[in-house]
Amino acid sequence: MATNDHRLSIEQPIYELEERIDRLARLADQSTETRNELSRLRRELTSKKKEVFAKLTPMETVLVARHLNRPMTTDYLELVFDEFVELHGDKTFGDDRAIRTGWAKLDNYKVMIVGHQRGKNLKERNTCYFGCAHPEGYRKAMAKMKLAAKFGLPVICLIDTPGAYPGIGAEERGQAQVIAQSMFEMSRLPTPIICVVIGEGGSGGALGIGVGDRVAMLQYSVYSVISPEGCAGILWRGGGEENRRKAAEALKITSKDLLALGVVDDVISEPLGGAHRNAHLAASYVKLYLRGQLRELVGKPITELLDARYRRFRRLGQFLEGTSEADAPMVANTMAES
Repeated sequence: MATNDHRLSIEQPIYELEERIDRLARLADQSTETRNELSRLRRELTSKKKEVFAKLTPMETVLVARHLNRPMTTDYLELVFDEFVELHGDKTFGDDRAIRTGWAKLDNYKVMIVGHQRGKNLKERNTCYFGCAHPEGYRKAMAKMKLAAKFGLPVICLIDTPGAYPGIGAEERGQAQVIAQSMFEMSRLPTPIICVVIGEGGSGGALGIGVGDRVAMLQYSVYSVISPEGCAGILWRGGGEENRRKAAEALKITSKDLLALGVVDDVISEPLGGAHRNAHLAASYVKLYLRGQLRELVGKPITELLDARYRRFRRLGQFLEGTSEADAPMVANTMAES
């Protein structure tokens, strides 16, 4: 059962069932009738979770992706990797806590981890700027990725940010330029790169560490050029609930939409009811995915790796007008060959 410090309205029926189950389970008199009722309620709970999460709207998916109990980079570092040694600083300005970097070990693979960190409590969120990195964060990420390439080790990027920090100081220190430079450096980095959107992948802040050989999303994460609130404010001069809903639908930000559009390569399943309800199981799914991708990518010739990475990102945004769904696979194959 998830903790109660952050409840979504869409989950209210689930919480009500969980509370009824909890009350019954704590009864001292566990009669046959009580046990039968517990079994019935647990079946109903499973069914309710499936029902609620099967019909999430895009805006509701955004709320799930932002859930305060959702596993963050530090959770995955603890649950997925056997060891982690953090590396600090960009050797120019400072150490941005919104991006964590360091050496890690996954089974027999030694890797470099680069990930956004939003923070678990108010103090940490303020320190991490709610996952919004400054230019020094992206410079730190670039430096550590180049270090990984020097030793021939893969890079794993965990993306979870509403966007790059929009403050005056960040702009004065070249926020846009450093994000563009990071994307450029990643596009030609001579080592395997795996990117996973674990929560909210927002705008250039996500793209700054989002160029890889494989880009995946967790099932209820989102990935977009702008937040629904920002989009609604620009298009309709207001971020009301209805405008946010329309913007979220138009942006195609869910894992299902982005997989169909070819923006991401894979969708990693989440536990029933979302990763915030079972961080350990969510981490096991992520670990299984990373292990499989490392096995496939490590050992590939670097020239082949870089060529495929280049072609993957050049294909993004290509489409043919007037194409039916039945023709979509043929179009995708044609684009891949061109």
